[in-house]
Amino acid sequence: MTEGVPKFTFVKPPNYTALLVDIRRAGKPVVIEGQSGTGKTTTIKMALAEIFPDAVPTLLTPREPTHLPIIQAIGLNSGNKTFVVDDFHRLDKDTKESLADLAKVIAERDNRETLPKLILIGINNIGADLIKLVPDVAKRIGIHRITPGTFELISEIISLGSKKLNIEIEKPELIFKESQGDYWLTQSICRAICIRYNVDKTKNDLIMVNWENTEIKKAVVSNLYHNYDSAVKEFCRGRRFRSTNDPYYKLLRAVSEQTESNVDLNEIANARPDIRGSINNVKDHRLKVLLEQKESCSRLFYYDSDTKNFAIEDPALFFYIKNLDWEALRQRCGFREGIKDFEWDIAISFAGENRAFASFITDQLKELDISVFYDRNYEDNYLGGLWSENFLNIFQNKSRLVVVILDEHHKSKVWPTFERDCFRSRISEGEVIPVFLDKTIFPGIPTDLVSIHFNFSGDVDAQRDKIIDDVVLRIAGKLDQC
Repeated sequence: MTEGVPKFTFVKPPNYTALLVDIRRAGKPVVIEGQSGTGKTTTIKMALAEIFPDAVPTLLTPREPTHLPIIQAIGLNSGNKTFVVDDFHRLDKDTKESLADLAKVIAERDNRETLPKLILIGINNIGADLIKLVPDVAKRIGIHRITPGTFELISEIISLGSKKLNIEIEKPELIFKESQGDYWLTQSICRAICIRYNVDKTKNDLIMVNWENTEIKKAVVSNLYHNYDSAVKEFCRGRRFRSTNDPYYKLLRAVSEQTESNVDLNEIANARPDIRGSINNVKDHRLKVLLEQKESCSRLFYYDSDTKNFAIEDPALFFYIKNLDWEALRQRCGFREGIKDFEWDIAISFAGENRAFASFITDQLKELDISVFYDRNYEDNYLGGLWSENFLNIFQNKSRLVVVILDEHHKSKVWPTFERDCFRSRISEGEVIPVFLDKTIFPGIPTDLVSIHFNFSGDVDAQRDKIIDDVVLRIAGKLDQC
C-alpha cells in the first residue's frame, strides 16, 4: 500500500513506546522530527488512534489554507484540546515563535490538564529550531526523532505484505539498500515488483518472486514520471528560461547525489567547487523567489533562505531524481552542453555618482531572474578581505558578463579605473557591455564597439520605462545569446 496509513504492513519504530508515553501525557508538548519518508505522520496517526480510539484529533497543516487560521489561533485559551501541527517547518517565523512560546508556557504550568496539548511534526531539526527560538524549552518538551527503518524493520514490512499475498519476495536486502530505510519507498518498490510479476491478489500457492533491480527501478521512476517531470523541469529552467541559465538544474542534480533529501546549500557549495558558483548564484535570493512564484515547485521543494536549508519533502520525488537520467533531462530542459559555472550573470561597474542608475538596473535584472553583483548587496560577504582582490576575481572570472556604466566620472575616478583594468581583457571577447551616459572616450574601449548609449537625466523615476526598454532588456537579450 503506497497511500494512506498502511493497514497490514505498519511497523512500530524503535522509539514508539517512548513517543506514545509523551503523547499520552496531558499537556506535555511533543516534537516529532525526521527526514521525509521516515513515517512521522503515519506513526503519529497510529499512536493517536491508540490513545483516542473514539475521536482522533485532526492533523493540521499549513499546506491546507483552511488550517492556517486554526493553527495561528492556538493559545492558552484553547482549552485542553490536542492540536497536531504537521509540516511545522513550513509555518512562517512569527507562527513558529508563537507556538514555541506557547509550548514553553504550557510545559512550565502545573495544571497542564486544562491547557492545550501541542504535537508538532516536521523535517529534521525542528526540535533544535524550537530550542533556538526559546532556548530554555528543551528540558520541558518531548523531542522524538523518527529515523529511517533498520534492515530488520524493512524486512518486517516486506514479510507482512508477502504473507498477506502468500508470496516470498527475494533479495529484501536490496530493497532496503534502494529505499535507504524509507517506509514509503519500500512499499512502492514492493508494489512495482508485484505488478511486474503479476501478483495482484493473494495466491493460492506460495510463489517465490525473484526480481531484477534495474528493471524495477525503471518501473518506479516511470510510474512517477507524470507526477514529477513537469515540476522538475519548471524548477530546473528557473523563472526565465535561457539556454545557459542552468544553476537550478545543477543544484537539483547535486541534491540528487546526496544521501538525505534535506541539505544545507552552503555545505554543498563548499564541497563542490565545480558548481559552487551556481549554488551561490541562487541561494541568497533567486531560489526563494522562484519557489514563491512557481506554485508547482513550491509544493515539492522547500527552502529557508535564512538557514540555506533546502529540502525535498516527498520521498517519491527524491527517489525519482536520484534515479533520473540527468543528461536526458538537460536536453528536455533545452540547456546547452558544457555551460561554464558562474557565480553571477552580471557584474556591474559604475562610479558613485551613478549609483541610483546602477541600483535600478540591478533590481530590474533581478526581476528577470538574472543574478547581479552589485557591491552593496555583498559587502558583508567580503568583510575582512581586500576589495581589490575580490573585485579582480569577480570581474575577471566569476561573472558571465560585465556591464559598465561609462561617463566622465568613471574615467576620472581611481576605483572605477581599477575595475576597468580588471575586465579590460574581456572586452575583445565580447563579454563587456558598455552603457555610455555621455561621449567620454575611454582608452581600451574601441569607439566602434557596439554599445548602449543612454541620455540619462539623473532622475531614475522620470526615466524608469525608458531605462527598462533601452538598457535592461538589451542586457537581458545579450544574456539570452551567451
